[in-house]
Amino acid sequence: MDKMEKYALEPSTYGRAWVEVDLTALAHNAAELRAILPRGCELMAVVKADAYGHGDTEVARRLRDEGVGAFAVATAGEGLRLRESGLDGEILVLGYTPAEDAELLNAHDLIQLVFDGGYAKALDGTGHKIRAHIAIDTGMHRLGIEASNLDELKSVFACGNLAIEGCATHLAAPDSPAPGDIEFTEGQIGKFFAAVNALRTAGYNVGKLHIQASYGMLNFPGLNCDYARAGIALYGVLSHDEAIFGKKPALRPVLSLRARVAQVRWIGAGESVSYGRTFTAAAPMRLATVCAGYADGVPRQLSGKGGMCIINGRKVPIVGRVCMDLLMVDATDAGPVEPGDVATLIGADGDEVIRCEETAKAAGTITNDILCRLGGRLPRIYKE
Repeated sequence: MDKMEKYALEPSTYGRAWVEVDLTALAHNAAELRAILPRGCELMAVVKADAYGHGDTEVARRLRDEGVGAFAVATAGEGLRLRESGLDGEILVLGYTPAEDAELLNAHDLIQLVFDGGYAKALDGTGHKIRAHIAIDTGMHRLGIEASNLDELKSVFACGNLAIEGCATHLAAPDSPAPGDIEFTEGQIGKFFAAVNALRTAGYNVGKLHIQASYGMLNFPGLNCDYARAGIALYGVLSHDEAIFGKKPALRPVLSLRARVAQVRWIGAGESVSYGRTFTAAAPMRLATVCAGYADGVPRQLSGKGGMCIINGRKVPIVGRVCMDLLMVDATDAGPVEPGDVATLIGADGDEVIRCEETAKAAGTITNDILCRLGGRLPRIYKE
């Protein structure tokens, strides 16, 4: 094997930047979340967007080993990828699948979320037998049939090629402790069960019910449902620090983002750094260039906005604009720094930790956005 072949096979050894995924922490989080569910309610693991950047097939396989039997994805293609990896169990497609791809749903035993009567008829008209859940809109106004529109809900059950196995809704503000948002969420829950009970009274089998995503589970526990869809909480982070006002399980971050230092140099006072000369050193500075940029998922918005990384167990600030493949940090106080040293952008190094929530706040976004944008060229290194 020559050097180039070895490079392709061992990105963790020769790679410039990578993601570490702690599968033990993932299993721990699944157990913590299952512990707060009421009896009879199963965890549905949301592994869309490559399991929020963690690697869908590896994450799903580990969760299946822990006894999780239901998964949710955004696209039929994501579901197919899981099936081709050997995953059994239930796979629910939460997003739109064109009717011309109905055969894919049938052939790979995927369950499609159906969100209006016209879409149901289009799928039904393909002649393929399709397992389906009905999306009921209780106020999110994204996808779903209005909860009060019983005629349209009933029309989905009239589609002979659709096997209706469940009903679902999505809460719009379950992560907000504001009294108005709590009232709105409770209203959504009430509308969902009113619609479901009306269908039952009319003689329809509504199948398995699911309302809660991560913050519905944490802030509105105890709902009488069959599934709870765990997304961001499964990966041990919050969308923002105020997201949980209910029971707080002991979740552990699953993902770390690390990159190599490429070059170290001294620059003088008055010298600028990176594009646009937006940063100028006030004093002599030891500048380290790190092999990660916005093409790897490091937000460009961190430029001059409090972005940090850890080198030698010490936090150091990002200076100048984040580039496509590189970023620069002030390593003056980081002790001896050499090319090849590891910089941690998310995760722990020694006694210091950079939480994904901190990075998201500095970038003006949420953790879901940070994790999902982590680039495909970053190898995933799985650890127990």
